[in-house]
Amino acid sequence: MFDNLSDKLNTVFKKLKGHGKLTEKNIEEGLREVRMALLEADVHYKVVKTFIKDIKERALGHEVLGSLTPGQQVIKIVNEKLTEVMGSRHQGLTLKGAAPVSVMLVGLQGSGKTTTAGKLAVHLRKNGRAPYLVPADVYRPAAIDQLTTLGNQLSVPVYPSTPDADPVDICEKARTAAQQAGCDTLLLDTAGRLHIDDALMKELVRIRDTVKPSEILLVADAMTGQDAVNMAKTFDDQLDIGGVVLSKLDGDARGGAAISIKSVTGKPIKFVGVGEKPNDLEAFHPDRMSSRILGLGDVLTMIEKAQAVVDEKQAVELEKKLRKSQFTLEDFRDQMVQIRKMGSLTDLLDMIPGMGKMKQMKHLDVDETEFVRIEAIINSMTRNERQNHAIINGSRRRRIAQGSGTKVQDVNRLLKNYTQVLKMIKKMNKGGMRGLGRGMLPF
Repeated sequence: MFDNLSDKLNTVFKKLKGHGKLTEKNIEEGLREVRMALLEADVHYKVVKTFIKDIKERALGHEVLGSLTPGQQVIKIVNEKLTEVMGSRHQGLTLKGAAPVSVMLVGLQGSGKTTTAGKLAVHLRKNGRAPYLVPADVYRPAAIDQLTTLGNQLSVPVYPSTPDADPVDICEKARTAAQQAGCDTLLLDTAGRLHIDDALMKELVRIRDTVKPSEILLVADAMTGQDAVNMAKTFDDQLDIGGVVLSKLDGDARGGAAISIKSVTGKPIKFVGVGEKPNDLEAFHPDRMSSRILGLGDVLTMIEKAQAVVDEKQAVELEKKLRKSQFTLEDFRDQMVQIRKMGSLTDLLDMIPGMGKMKQMKHLDVDETEFVRIEAIINSMTRNERQNHAIINGSRRRRIAQGSGTKVQDVNRLLKNYTQVLKMIKKMNKGGMRGLGRGMLPF
């Protein structure tokens, strides 16, 4: 996400940092390119106009022109202003009132409401809530079945709606059913249309006035750019939404909607969808998103993802094994599985400061299926083989390859990489960080 904008902004910043001392002309030329980059990223023109004006006022002051590192100061100002434009700080869900509270999801057809309802249920459950899914879209064919199937896959209870029922009645009766099921948060998946019309809005207003939800979230497709911003304004005018969930942000190389929505509507982005898996919903932090856009990384989100998947007891055990150089193929597999749970490797690399700017990383095409292949190979080994790789001779390698549906060359490559990791661990134990540095990048 934001690849096009990030590339262009980093080109501008590289030029600015190339000047030992900045002049008014240098800054104006740089800001002209920043303006073009933002407009090409489909950021709202009024947002761009104010953004450039505010940065110019600060950049032409003593803060930049009198600085020993003027280029870095410009980046700092852009980062601060970009964070401010997107909302300054994270705003979470509003879940006030007697249980069960209701969260109403609204939006156009195809924006990802139903999928977002499932992801939101997973997010709420991680944070100690007991979600209850409510299919209130009785018009779209199979909408009820889709949410019911999703709920079953996620082990989240779903209200048994029927296509002939009134959406308002469904939402009312679901509240009682949720109480009986011991759930404290209703997620109302309402109907959408291909475009905004009076019939849609009247029904949504009826649901809002009857159920009185604690939160109304608009689900908007990030890839529609300014259309998403305009739609957010219309829904807000009619329903007074509490915030926005930007879906499909992982497929948006521009990022205009994410940057514009808060300034245009006054309503914050609360979550972003960054993939198709149930866990691929991230809380929206303007400061972290600004850092990602500017190629400065996002270490905090990376740490949070790691904390969510790492078992502390296992981590302590692994540390002991590493210190004794007892890292087995089983440990190798388990660590790989945990990394995969954190998301795609490409996204994780983007969160490391500086990695996004590196040319070799920028065009790195990570084959995620390689992880699946490695896991299959290790799973095809006997426990004794996973504990002691030295016993894996030629005939065992052929058996492992056949059992995992791979080639002997794949098994050989895995064992070679694994032994290099072992060498790196031994160097680390022997020489600390200096030893580690000599043994880095074994693959």
